[in-house]
Amino acid sequence: LCRGHIIGMFLRCKTRRKDGKTHRYWSVVENCRRKGGGIVQRHVLYLGEINDAQRAAWCKTIDVLEGSGSDTRQIAIFPEDRQAPELDCAVVQVRLDQLRLERPRQWGACWLALEFWSGLQLDEFWAQRLPVSRKGTDWLNVLKTLVVYRLVDPGSEWRLHRQWYASTAIGDLLDEDLGVAQPDTLYRCLDKLVAHKRELFGFLKARWECLFGARFEILLYDLTSTYFECDPPEHGKRRYGYSRDHRPDCVQVVIALIVTPEGFPLAYEVMPGNTLDNSTLEHFVEAIEQQYGRAQRIWLMDRGIPTEEVLEKLRQREVPVRYLVGTPKGRLSKLEKAFLEQPWEKARENVEVKLLEREGEIYILARSAGRVDKERGMRRRRLKRLIKRLKELQAQKLDRDELLLKLGAAKKEAGRAYALMGIELPPKEQAACTGSFRFCLNRAKLRQVRRREGHYLLRSNLERESPAKLWQFYIQLTEVEQAFKELKSDLAVRPIWHQKDERIEAHIFVAFLAYCLQVSMKARLKALAPGLTPRTALEKLAGLQMVDVCLPTTDGRQLLLRRYTEPDADQRLLLAQLKLQLPKQPQPKIAVPLPVKPLSPSVV
Repeated sequence: LCRGHIIGMFLRCKTRRKDGKTHRYWSVVENCRRKGGGIVQRHVLYLGEINDAQRAAWCKTIDVLEGSGSDTRQIAIFPEDRQAPELDCAVVQVRLDQLRLERPRQWGACWLALEFWSGLQLDEFWAQRLPVSRKGTDWLNVLKTLVVYRLVDPGSEWRLHRQWYASTAIGDLLDEDLGVAQPDTLYRCLDKLVAHKRELFGFLKARWECLFGARFEILLYDLTSTYFECDPPEHGKRRYGYSRDHRPDCVQVVIALIVTPEGFPLAYEVMPGNTLDNSTLEHFVEAIEQQYGRAQRIWLMDRGIPTEEVLEKLRQREVPVRYLVGTPKGRLSKLEKAFLEQPWEKARENVEVKLLEREGEIYILARSAGRVDKERGMRRRRLKRLIKRLKELQAQKLDRDELLLKLGAAKKEAGRAYALMGIELPPKEQAACTGSFRFCLNRAKLRQVRRREGHYLLRSNLERESPAKLWQFYIQLTEVEQAFKELKSDLAVRPIWHQKDERIEAHIFVAFLAYCLQVSMKARLKALAPGLTPRTALEKLAGLQMVDVCLPTTDGRQLLLRRYTEPDADQRLLLAQLKLQLPKQPQPKIAVPLPVKPLSPSVV
């Protein structure tokens, strides 16, 4: 909060005369010593007006909650060093010299998350589906706590209970106590969520249309995986499979996600960890059509998802499914000569495309100057490291088995660059020795690779369109990749610690809800505060703290004012850009403080 050292905190009174009346306003201020030796002051908290005894007519009363009840009464507050006048309401004198600030906790980010929860009208969806239990547990508030935690500072449910809940004002915002963050309560809430997944998809689709004018003619489909840090028995959906997180040592589940080109999520599915990408598309197409009807949608996918058989089935359906999908470069060899006859068309700066029709499909070849430089640089670095390693192996005295092992390791590190080297191994009957194998650069393959660097091939069954327009459709696929990135980094969906399939799905369901808040925040920021990300906005408003201002009274009671701190210039600007108004400060309370029981010797 301050670059210097805090050396003291005190009450400051400012007097203002208005219309012949004197008003006294109180604030909490701290002194900070600067590096150069000077002292600066920082306004911490505004307490408002505490009445003066000059005129009874000027007295201002406040509503307070008395004791632990919910009924309010009016009181007038005066410092103990001034004589209070006779008033129609109760008069309380406070000991300003004994003022205390207690329990500083993060407030602003939690409040912002709940504002976007309200903007999506999720209370309306969940109110009937998560009613209050017979014991008084408000399951909706438990869900809000889980989702806000996943958005603001994600971690395990145990960390939420032990650390995060007490360090934030989520309980103040929801008017809940620590009971809402008990581990068994959090887990029981998770068990109630997944049954409403399909209904939530339909509800969110309507909200995206209403709030942001989202359209669903183009759907982006992709898959990712997330792993388990623990090593549970391999059963249910936890399976070993291809890990996109580079953790083949861990069991995992596969997550398939559908979003719009703007990033609004439409549906997702959790599948076993050994699910093959190319076995999922038909199921998802049928699920979307069953829920939202058959419409002329365009499905955008990466090259590893559909197989030739699946694409043929999609084309032969009663209502053909339209698609635009990446294609392996191997197919370019068959079409290379035909493409030479087609003209290039500029799609955007440094990107050119051309189009070719074949057998009821359209192939789009794209060439990117930036991608040429990137791929060429990567290939050169890998080749350089590979040649250096091969020379090192030539200088070593190795038998044949050792040589093959080391060549295998070099091949794994070099990747595709290894295919550009011609390596001549010694015969099996010959013992390997220094220089017993030879290598040279395959220049024919290198020329072919150089020609194709920066090129990629797309295919589609759409009616003839401009190749530039089709390419622009395809690059929107980056939105679903960004969604996975945010789920894994900002929302920390990995690793998963749950042991039951139902809890695993519920954990991902909560992350999905948090992503819905994040994507709505992103859309709002894009329109009103371009350049800011949801994470930046949350971090800025996290600086708004809530503190308990405790004012002992002369009659042995305690006046408690819960107050959030005043926003600084950056925070005020952000709130103004988002057109958000901070709520009123919470209602004060006055009560007899509970006595503190000393610990017994056995506990000490």
